[in-house]
Amino acid sequence: MKKTAISFVFNFYRTLRTILGSGACPHTPSCSAYAQEAFSKYPFVRAFFLSAKRLLRCHPFSKGGFDPVP
Repeated sequence: MKKTAISFVFNFYRTLRTILGSGACPHTPSCSAYAQEAFSKYPFVRAFFLSAKRLLRCHPFSKGGFDPVP
């Protein structure tokens, strides 16, 4: 149930982002895909930590590039 709700939130975010036409994530996979994968692989606290750490690396001065979920 929790994973379904989290997946819904990420899918809703991606849809909204597509509609609004905001900028692309400099990382591969995108930050939302990274977080969704983290939540599917790890317990909530670890996934939350990994996702937050990734979001802190995502800024206009970031090099970007390939950054997979560990």
